[in-house]
Amino acid sequence: MPRSVLAIIHVFVDSSKLEDVAGEINKLEEALDVYEVTGEFDIIVIVRTDDVVAFRKLLKDKIMKINGVKSTVTSMVLYTHKRDGRLVEE
Repeated sequence: MPRSVLAIIHVFVDSSKLEDVAGEINKLEEALDVYEVTGEFDIIVIVRTDDVVAFRKLLKDKIMKINGVKSTVTSMVLYTHKRDGRLVEE
């Protein structure tokens, strides 16, 4: 597997814009999975980019500019132990 950045982005959204924001995030080629969730944040997005510079551009120039996005919190994936119900050996 090529080296890349895998990140989990928690998105806090203006509630009246939830569907619009989810729709715009769905259009991003870097977005692998998009979930509407309960809890502190409204949407969780799993993204993959080529590197940290590309991730920064995605967050700053695309996600944060979507009308209705209030803030984000990102967790960078350091290592994958299990994916799709299967142990990962790298």
